[in-house]
Amino acid sequence: MRINKFFTEQGRCSRREADRLIEEGRVTINGRIAVLGDRVVPGDTIAKDGVVIPWGAAPIYIKFHKPVGVTTTSEPHIKDNIIASIGHPERIFPIGRLDKDSSGLILLTNDGDIVNKILRAEYAHEKEYIVRVDRPYSQAFLDHMARGVVILGKPTRPCRIRRTGPREFTIILTEGRNRQIRRMCQALGHRVVALHRVRIMNVRIDGLPVGRWKDLTEQERDGLFRAIEAAETTREAE
Repeated sequence: MRINKFFTEQGRCSRREADRLIEEGRVTINGRIAVLGDRVVPGDTIAKDGVVIPWGAAPIYIKFHKPVGVTTTSEPHIKDNIIASIGHPERIFPIGRLDKDSSGLILLTNDGDIVNKILRAEYAHEKEYIVRVDRPYSQAFLDHMARGVVILGKPTRPCRIRRTGPREFTIILTEGRNRQIRRMCQALGHRVVALHRVRIMNVRIDGLPVGRWKDLTEQERDGLFRAIEAAETTREAE
C-alpha cells in the first residue's frame, strides 16, 4: 500500500497530513527518508520523527444505523445494548451517545484517541438531525432555537435550523449536551416525538438500512481525520 494510506489505516492522520509529513522529511521507511508515492508492506519499519509506528491490527471505524429501543452503552448486562445489537467480532465502543428513543447514525471504534478528539466540545464538530414535534410550530420557535435556549441553567450554542414541514425541521448542532434537542424543544413548549440523526461531521447515514452497520470508507476516515486536524490547528492558533 502507499505510505500515506498506511498512516490513515493505522489511525494516525489523514492522507493529506501524511503527505505533508513526508514532504517535510519526517517519515522514514527502513531507515531511509520516505518520498511521496512510496509503497510499504508488512515487515517494513516505518517511523515518524524517529518513532517507529507499529503495524499491529488496523483500527476499526464503523457506522451503525441505530434503531429506536437500542441503548448506547457497552455494558453487557443492559438489555438491548448497542454492542450486542451490532455483534462485531472485535471489541468496539460507541463514540458519544444517541438516546434510546432516538434513531440514526452513531460511530463506533476501538481507537480511544479519536473518541476524545471527536467529542471535545471546543472543536465544535457538526451533528445533523431530523426532528418531529407534537404540534405545528411558529417561526419564533425556530428563531429561538437557532439563537440558543437555556437548558440545565446554561444557554445552548447558536445552531443552524431549517423548516421541512409544519411539525418537522432539521437542526445542526456543534455540541452534545444530554438530551439537548428534546430539552430545547420542551423549554419552548414542544415535545419531540421523533429524532433521527443523519450526519456526524462528514459521515452520513445515507443508504445504510436500519439496524445495519458497515466499515467507514477510506474517504470517510480521511474526512474525519482532516476535520480533527483542522480543529486542532484552529485551537492551537487561538
